[in-house]
Amino acid sequence: MAFLTFMGGIHPYDGKDISKDKEIVDYLPQGECVYPLSQHIGAPAVPLVKKGDYVLVGQKIAEAGGFVSANIHSGVSGTVKAIEPRMTVSGNKVNSIIIDNDHYFTEVDFSANIKPLESLYREDVKEAIKEAGIVGMGGAGFPTHVKLSPKNDSDIDTIIVNGAECEPYLTSDYRRMIETPEKIIAGLQIVVNLFDNATGIIAVEDNKPDAIALLKELTADIDNIRVNAVKTKYPQGAERQLIYANTGREINSSMLPADAGCIVHNVDTIVAIYNALIEGRPLYERIVTVTGDAVCDTANFRVRIGTNIRELIEAVGGFNIEDPAKIISGGPMMGKALFTLDSPIVKGSSALLCFREDVVSEIEPSNCIRCGRCVEVCPGRVMPNRLADIAEHGDMDAFVKAEGMECCECGCCSYVCPAKRHLTQIIAGTRKQILANRKR
Repeated sequence: MAFLTFMGGIHPYDGKDISKDKEIVDYLPQGECVYPLSQHIGAPAVPLVKKGDYVLVGQKIAEAGGFVSANIHSGVSGTVKAIEPRMTVSGNKVNSIIIDNDHYFTEVDFSANIKPLESLYREDVKEAIKEAGIVGMGGAGFPTHVKLSPKNDSDIDTIIVNGAECEPYLTSDYRRMIETPEKIIAGLQIVVNLFDNATGIIAVEDNKPDAIALLKELTADIDNIRVNAVKTKYPQGAERQLIYANTGREINSSMLPADAGCIVHNVDTIVAIYNALIEGRPLYERIVTVTGDAVCDTANFRVRIGTNIRELIEAVGGFNIEDPAKIISGGPMMGKALFTLDSPIVKGSSALLCFREDVVSEIEPSNCIRCGRCVEVCPGRVMPNRLADIAEHGDMDAFVKAEGMECCECGCCSYVCPAKRHLTQIIAGTRKQILANRKR
């Protein structure tokens, strides 16, 4: 097996040319901002404000509701309008803080948060990351301070920055690497210095040669950081696949990356760590790609969290068709299809994809022809066709025995299936049910 890749995977049309050359542009929200208290893995955040309170940009408006949770900060100045359930991209109503934007964008004094790095103990750095409300910004939303607190710090020898950006159409991480590579490198150095035995890897798919060359040039004199060009293949950016490609180590569904001596962070997460420790700024904005064939223009926006999705569509000139067939939050492989534009950008929002046609819904699935293509491309090395059959019969014990929990729900099997079976959705539904039963 070739190094810097993994078994399986697919090569879908990447669609990145549409927006990859669009420089990051600041977008300031025009209307009210909505902050769901559950926009991360773990316990919901607990509001620190009440209706009628005036808040500033960067002010903490909700605090972590437990160790596995995250603080939330306002991206605008204005008055708390309400705390009530609002719709999110997941299709659920989540208790949220609504702030009436006053358009002054008055900030708190961020300089008060800045302390010389050399004066900070490692626990101080982790506390600053926790206080800034930083989570995994590749979509999972796992609180970063928890990820940086493994059972044994001495076991961690590799910090991987995920710059693969393997999902089609997404270009926000690419623009980060091109426009602010120094922040990525400095943020990675902060994380590497938390562990005695760690070195850093910035992993970038080889379809981004300019980003690779730039990062290699800037890290040439840094002994404990290197840049790896990984093979362009979906899902190269998935945690298990990225770890294997860069270290040759394997993990399964019962393991954490830390069990393999690794910690993986998204590019935007690393920049958020830099912003928190060097500039004193908490996480209240992120980069979002707006793209697809149903919008008049494309863009990579620096967006305040809480901004209404409809505003970003209007900011690129709106739709070029009366009724787009599908709008997705995130990438086309693992993103969530939206049924309303009146949802907020959250910490895990990487992109808005707008398509004139919904190719998937127009296809009628047929019976499995036992071709084995789904098995060939599965990065989890399971048998999706068999798992789907078991899942449809509701046999959860057999599903677990057949290694169904090793599915990473990447969508490769559904993509290549000539019968157009919705394999990923069928398997994912059963996995979700099994995990819910375990929690009970």
